[in-house]
Amino acid sequence: MKVSFIVPVKNEENSIAGVVEGIKKCVPAASEIIVIDDGSTDATAANASAAGARVISHNINMGKGCAIRTGIKAASGDVIVFIDGDGQDDPADAAAMLAEMERGFDFVNGSRFLGILEKGSITTLHRYGNIFMTSLINLLFSSKISDSQAGFRAVRLDKIRGWELSAQSYEIETEMLIKALKQGLRIKEVPVTRKKRTGGSSHFRTVINGMRILFFILKERLAG
Repeated sequence: MKVSFIVPVKNEENSIAGVVEGIKKCVPAASEIIVIDDGSTDATAANASAAGARVISHNINMGKGCAIRTGIKAASGDVIVFIDGDGQDDPADAAAMLAEMERGFDFVNGSRFLGILEKGSITTLHRYGNIFMTSLINLLFSSKISDSQAGFRAVRLDKIRGWELSAQSYEIETEMLIKALKQGLRIKEVPVTRKKRTGGSSHFRTVINGMRILFFILKERLAG
């Protein structure tokens, strides 16, 4: 099974090399590691390249959704593993995701709420916001997901290439999950570890991005 790791990132010069090296160490069968540098103004792209990743750069910041779509277009693996470039995800957890893909699942979600949330890895507001959005998705789409906003997940390329993804920002995780639910894909969740950020700062804006995610959920439900 050929694997493409897609790492969307912006201004994470202190963590991106460690993420790339972690992928190479923990999942040596990875066929390619593609870092999408979404308009960084620091040494993120250079550090990713030096660590051994293929780097595709956006000249300006276009949003996480756009970065992920760029990565999907560039990927050549049978399976895509999405992982953030801020160092909060443990690349070692990808092995469990890929094992479930080998068992025949189409979409494997890395759930932080089934796994370990290290102290300081998530704010109280973000935790309860995620719980609310996840509960809403489960109610509207008759699902049993524990972490709808997970950025660490694996999806079969032949499935995701058929989706018309349109999300521009952090609602991309919600869009991918809902597409999978609507199409009746075989979905599995595995526990993952979420670490405390050691440098840089989150680009997630609670009110703005939270409203975008909520709007996307409701729009997808009304679309049938």
